[in-house]
Amino acid sequence: MKCTTKFLNCLRNMNREKLAICALTLCALVTGNASAQDARCPSGSGTFDSVKKYQGVYSFTLDNDLFSNRDQDYTSGAKIAWSSPNVRSFADDDCLPQWLQEAGKVFTRVYSPAVDQGNVTFTLGQAMYTPRDAKATALIPSDRPYAGWTYLGFGYNTRSVHRLDSYEVNLGVVGPWSHAKELQDFIHKMRGFDQFQGWKNQLGNEFGAQLVFERKYRKEFHQYADRRDGFGFDVIPHYGLSLGNVATYGNAGFEVRAGWGIPDDYGTSPIRPAGDNSAPRLHETAQQFTREIGAHVFASLDGRAVIRNIFLDGNTIRDSHSVNKERWVADAAVGMAMNLGNYKLAYVRVFRTREFVGQVSAPKYGSITISGPL
Repeated sequence: MKCTTKFLNCLRNMNREKLAICALTLCALVTGNASAQDARCPSGSGTFDSVKKYQGVYSFTLDNDLFSNRDQDYTSGAKIAWSSPNVRSFADDDCLPQWLQEAGKVFTRVYSPAVDQGNVTFTLGQAMYTPRDAKATALIPSDRPYAGWTYLGFGYNTRSVHRLDSYEVNLGVVGPWSHAKELQDFIHKMRGFDQFQGWKNQLGNEFGAQLVFERKYRKEFHQYADRRDGFGFDVIPHYGLSLGNVATYGNAGFEVRAGWGIPDDYGTSPIRPAGDNSAPRLHETAQQFTREIGAHVFASLDGRAVIRNIFLDGNTIRDSHSVNKERWVADAAVGMAMNLGNYKLAYVRVFRTREFVGQVSAPKYGSITISGPL
């Protein structure tokens, strides 16, 4: 876990000019064991061939309410993610960085699932929250707190024939150490938008931890029973649980997809802990996409019973601004996705119910995801 500690210290000490340097930590952590390949890993004689074969899938997701012509509530979120190819073991696979193997040893001691395939995920993300009034410098008691959350996450996906289980750990910082203010100021200045004036009232610094589990099922219906490249649709129900000082809740929902060449994954969601769908292949020769060009539309619903939300309840062990949160919150989403070869592009619109008592309008935002091998 030394890499994780160094990353959190980087977030704590950086200034605006160092934001890009800390973002590059993702690549360093993922490829930190590239020289420790065993005889199974290399696909050729050189290090480049080893990395190329086991490079996995990368994705970038951007959530932003500017897609809905707004600038408030959950105003922006960004996440870079890496998903490994199939691994033989979470605890003993030299194709993984050493620190992920050590974390896998802890995971498999606690829970050792019997599955057909598995892979490892790694994420770097940030989310920011603001009230409606961008010009107010004083604290606004009736509106949500200013807050930022920058985090490093790693997890494990385990897959059987029609089920994907996701286990995820997110570690990060809330408050000024997250540097959400600096990033928003930079983007608003670059695009000529007015700056938010009340960031001095944001939540105080706090280290955050979140443990997340989510289980997804998939039922498929295809034009051709023996392949996925024709017209078809599928239904993907899910349920999950989150524990931690950042967010504690139980959630459940489903997604429906219809189109041509629907990918062999588990849906397309905006940024949601353990919502990643980069499923391992059931067989080494299996392909995620069965068509060189495919497209589908989708709709989803996710409901949460919320026990804690630091972005509404405020800091855990210090006094801070807070509002009375709603215990039941739901997200409805509609979108479309397409693949070109091994690359996938998806856009989704999300409509959320009110999150706290007295919230003037229900949040809504757009999300775009680009994924594929590098």
